[in-house]
Amino acid sequence: MEERRPLVRHIFTADPSAHVFGGKIYIYPSHDIPHDGPDDDEGGEYLMEDYHVLSMDSPEAECIDNGEALHMKDVPWVAKQMWAPDCECKDGKYYLYFPAKDREGVFHIGAAVSDSPIGPFKAEDSWIEGSMSIDPAVFRDDDGRYYMYAGGLWGGQLERWQTGSYEPHPHQPEGDEPALGPFFAEMADDMKSFREKPRMITILDEEGQPLKAEDEERRYFEGPWMHKYDGTYYLSYSTGTTHYICYAASDRPEGPFTYRGRILEPVLGWTTHHSIMEYEGKWYLFYHDCEISNGINHRRNVKFTQLHYNADGTIRTIYPYEEE
Repeated sequence: MEERRPLVRHIFTADPSAHVFGGKIYIYPSHDIPHDGPDDDEGGEYLMEDYHVLSMDSPEAECIDNGEALHMKDVPWVAKQMWAPDCECKDGKYYLYFPAKDREGVFHIGAAVSDSPIGPFKAEDSWIEGSMSIDPAVFRDDDGRYYMYAGGLWGGQLERWQTGSYEPHPHQPEGDEPALGPFFAEMADDMKSFREKPRMITILDEEGQPLKAEDEERRYFEGPWMHKYDGTYYLSYSTGTTHYICYAASDRPEGPFTYRGRILEPVLGWTTHHSIMEYEGKWYLFYHDCEISNGINHRRNVKFTQLHYNADGTIRTIYPYEEE
């Protein structure tokens, strides 16, 4: 198995959302476009315009780039920055979810539909009503219900939606104030709208208190992902400024979640973003770093490695540059 090596090298890929559809692995990454502009705290260096779908017949197989699946020129409401996407399947249709900025510079989440997991996808004319921020992840529960998790601080504009409507200059939680969490909403039957108004998830410490904004080693920053293992819901996410992938657990998809530990130690590059999937009884972590570009933040590459659980349900921490 070619673990921990870039899955493709001919384009820069990041933020991989991995799924198994029809016994085959499909990866939905963002597509970094090389340029020589500066980095900034608002993520202005990430100028992605389109999506390619990667696929593998198995974890041991070659990774294939299936070409462009959706471009911003074909999405009426999008002005720029089509960032980290996700995809889910229902009744033979595939739904691609993606964040992007509208003409006013506000991030929303859009939906696009295809009859194939590799696209091409046809986008809806407008974003999902009530959607906000970035990094959508859609989870199918055992009972057939689908939930979206989304949100990112700083350039992802999560702070601007604390009141439920967009505030361009919001209060930034700090110090011992409760940290923000991702937004959560159940998807409607059409998979292109919400059944409810999104609400914010709470992540608690071991004493049952909300994680604090100053707790940058554990608090939520961006990149939510949901998976279920042995009846427990695992919310995993990036801590952003401290560059960890952490996780919290709950007995309900909406939480509250209790912090449990780290999944992935820091990788080369500023961002870290992941997904978790099961294939034939084994679990895998998909993630990115900047190996190909030697650390250029907006020239990333997707990798994967096996994920292991301990007997108590905790996840074994992965050190990305150490041999197993």
